[in-house]
Amino acid sequence: MATQRNPIAGQVAIVGLGHTVQGELPGRSAEENAVDAALLALADAGLTAADLNGLISCKSVQGQANDVAVGGLLGLNLPYVQSLDYGTCNFSLHLAVMAVVTGMADTILLTYGANARSGKFDFGKPMYGADMASAAGLVHISGRAGLALQRHKAVYGTTDEQFGMLAVGQRLWAQMNPNAIFQQPLTMADYLAEPYMVEPLRRSDVTMISDGGVAVVVTTAERAQDLPNKPVYLSGMAEFAGVRSEHNPENLMRPWLKDSARAIWDATGLGPSDIDALYIQDPTALWSLQMLEYYGFCGIGEGGPFLGEGHTVPGGDLPLNTHGGQLSESYTWGWMHVVEAVRQLRGQAGERQLGRGERSDGKKGDPEIAMYCSSHGFVKAAASILSVNPEVGR
Repeated sequence: MATQRNPIAGQVAIVGLGHTVQGELPGRSAEENAVDAALLALADAGLTAADLNGLISCKSVQGQANDVAVGGLLGLNLPYVQSLDYGTCNFSLHLAVMAVVTGMADTILLTYGANARSGKFDFGKPMYGADMASAAGLVHISGRAGLALQRHKAVYGTTDEQFGMLAVGQRLWAQMNPNAIFQQPLTMADYLAEPYMVEPLRRSDVTMISDGGVAVVVTTAERAQDLPNKPVYLSGMAEFAGVRSEHNPENLMRPWLKDSARAIWDATGLGPSDIDALYIQDPTALWSLQMLEYYGFCGIGEGGPFLGEGHTVPGGDLPLNTHGGQLSESYTWGWMHVVEAVRQLRGQAGERQLGRGERSDGKKGDPEIAMYCSSHGFVKAAASILSVNPEVGR
């Protein structure tokens, strides 16, 4: 019997989505926010907690909302329970897929909850312990990202106007999203007039901090057929870790992102031109610039001109972070990116639904294939491809 190139394609489906209001939720713990979202996701999937046999939690930035805390509030004892320190939904989703395809569980709830804003969490801490970069004052991710953008500008000639299209474009998307925190207009003139936060990053290039909960339900492709929502299948997934960190040449540029890209394209047989909607976890806009290049949506060093041509903004041929991303919608470590991707594939994104207006590539109709790329700072990369067609990626 021939070995399937990509054994996970079409085997696991996302069937439920839930999230709280994003913003400031005083008096609510990270665990309570996660549970509120979990109940909404189960209702969306047409399930109850009794239908679950798996739980994967992503600890929040405060190190809270782990599996024991969330499972306890939900009153669950389950065969398969795990917690990740940094799930970004991609890593959590991949763990869930592996549990399903190996038979350890068949219906799994994934949760994230945080109250970093109302809890006034201190982000002025070393990212990776007491390393030399932290000793130099780079205690927040925007410090390294600012240096990486300076490097990109110096090597490739990327301009402020080109780079600013990320913040301006995502604000345009956010203005069509009632869940987004930042909805006020942001013109290029507004953007360029902003003071630097960490030069050359401006305030609009860096995520806000918000409270909120997000949850996703995944199950087998077979069970998904009996549930109310259109199934959204995992067509492919890949990860790569550059854990040599500062010992990697040009690590600020995160060249190991291209290894994750190569892996997912090889596994699925797909390429950048097959993607109808792209989602990039963006604690800073620099992440999007790097991943557009490394995943092959434009050439290395060509991200600036690509952005400047308007490909990623409403009406462009590569819709990017159609909910506003972490720059304009909410923080949530990228979990809302997956929620938005699934909504777009279901045709449930309201005013910003793709296919309802003209695109420069002529595509019409609801999108069929979406991609989510994420990373853990300067050490790990992950990518998932989602589709409404279970045959995609096989």
